[in-house]
Amino acid sequence: MKKSLQVWLPIVLVCLATISASAQVGIGPTGPGGNGTTSQGGGSFRVQCPTTTPLHPTAIYNPLNTANTTGAPLTEAAEPAYTGPVVTAETVGGVHFNGTASSGQNPPYVLNGGTVKCQEISGGDGYMTEADGNQTFMFSFGPLSGMELIMQGQPGTLFAADFNNTYHPASGPDVNRYYNSPDLPSVCGPASPASCPTAGAAGISSLGSDPAYDPNKPVALNAAVADPGDIMNIGVINGNIPAPLMAFDEDDEFFLTLSNVGMIMRPDLFEQHTVHFHGYPNASSYYDGVPDATWAINIGGSATYYYVAPDAGTYFWHCHITPPEHLQMGMVGQLYVRPRQNRVPSGTQLFTATQWQQNDLRTACQGTGAAPAAGYTYSSTAGSIDILCSAPIPAVNTGVIQGTYNDGTNFKYAYNDGDGSTRYDIDVPIQIHGFDPNFHFVGMTFNPEGFADMKDKYFLLNGRSYPDTVGVPGYSGGPAGGAASSAGSPGTPSGDAFAAPNAIGTEDSDGRTRYSQPLPTLVTLSKSGGPGGKAQRALLRIADLDVTEYQTLASLGIPMQLVGFNAKLLRDQAGNNMYVTTNSITLGGGESLDVILDSASVPPGTYFLYTPNLDHLSNDAENFGGLMTEVVVTP
Repeated sequence: MKKSLQVWLPIVLVCLATISASAQVGIGPTGPGGNGTTSQGGGSFRVQCPTTTPLHPTAIYNPLNTANTTGAPLTEAAEPAYTGPVVTAETVGGVHFNGTASSGQNPPYVLNGGTVKCQEISGGDGYMTEADGNQTFMFSFGPLSGMELIMQGQPGTLFAADFNNTYHPASGPDVNRYYNSPDLPSVCGPASPASCPTAGAAGISSLGSDPAYDPNKPVALNAAVADPGDIMNIGVINGNIPAPLMAFDEDDEFFLTLSNVGMIMRPDLFEQHTVHFHGYPNASSYYDGVPDATWAINIGGSATYYYVAPDAGTYFWHCHITPPEHLQMGMVGQLYVRPRQNRVPSGTQLFTATQWQQNDLRTACQGTGAAPAAGYTYSSTAGSIDILCSAPIPAVNTGVIQGTYNDGTNFKYAYNDGDGSTRYDIDVPIQIHGFDPNFHFVGMTFNPEGFADMKDKYFLLNGRSYPDTVGVPGYSGGPAGGAASSAGSPGTPSGDAFAAPNAIGTEDSDGRTRYSQPLPTLVTLSKSGGPGGKAQRALLRIADLDVTEYQTLASLGIPMQLVGFNAKLLRDQAGNNMYVTTNSITLGGGESLDVILDSASVPPGTYFLYTPNLDHLSNDAENFGGLMTEVVVTP
């Protein structure tokens, strides 16, 4: 009897979390449903994302839903330009304090631009398909916002207004595209019939028969899922490997909501989950995700993490509940922070922008002799620069100015380098990971795992082994050759990543097919596609989240320029660049590297990025796969 309760009690609790009604306030201004309706029920699920804050009082909004009508990748509006810190006096209760008044309270604070950004994820379980065809059970995080962006291999991080589901297209090809609508069910996928938009989910004859359907809610392809019933329907068996990609800009405020939907394949487990941003500087212990220092999230509950984006660079995140188990099982994801330098206005000297950074206590490198901003006092004595400074001012002003691409957007940089040396054109996040199939099999059963016997046999780049790392035609049901389908087809508009990366799909608990490994690792560089017709440069944002192994990646034919290590620019305290040009890099679990590939010095062709550890070029017992991908250089 006792064992029976251990099995069935979690299932009952998860069902109660879904059915319990009436008290939950979701996204939106009014009413139980957040929009004046009464459709939303729920217990302790709570999605939070303020549109504005005191640090960012102006909302930035771009209707992502209409951005894909031409087949171009989804993009969002640009953030405000960075022109140096602005000292702002705080206003409290209608009383203004200018920092010099006799009140002696509420001193001024510094603003550096940025905005509010949000993301929502689920914590639970799921399946992924290895390159040899075996399905592997995972403990995993899945997307509950930005889901079409995730499918396209882009970060699922959104401006607050887009996250909060405030746009409803009146016409165009997006009207009936119900994939990832927070409330409208559909099985629209690569092979769906033309009637899919009116067919509803599997077993549902019409949209109106879905109990979560509310015609007053807007349709949004990337907005957050707020209804508790939909959080459960979508979140269960919704695992991604890597976990949903996150990316935002320095000075952003980031709100991340995690909902624990339970593990349907392991109903005996009352697993809590957390999010830990590994290597994140100045993180509050309250939001650090280490359960002995803060809180963890129970099944049927949500919590929202809050961060102010710190120094630029490549980080990663993972669950910090029994880390050796949850990391091995797949609860790991990619994260990168874009530098302020990206937002420096066109025509401005980058060296000038590094001087601006000295006027902000949070980013100043002590010892530079720079004068503090008005209202601040700190040592301006010249001397040794703090070794913890992430991006010292370059030793020489090279006079490099901010440039723009043909579409008017600014050049991109890995760090606030001040000399343009980390400029690149293409982001390529690469998560190295390894799976022990025996450990995962036992993890799906009711037997205790053997931690001492853990031995990886599948070696993964972004959750895939070669040749899946470059996309194998036919795996996702898309056309051979990876061509995108025509615009307007239900579920497969031009520009979507259903076919091009050939992601492997698994049917979810709500009848929809979702892609547990959406991120390919194929790198394509054009020798004439960069600014001014020059060769393109790719930034490989490499993070290793292995539990048992060190990993090496080698590049044949294309030199690798290592510019950052563990989210810190490789520059000495005197401002001299310490970049390393090599053909291989090695890193262990918990480390990250920023590597630039430049196609200027190589002829067109196909090159390989692979591990020279031959036993890591395999899929379990097979001799084909592992840590390998391709770099294609076109004319």
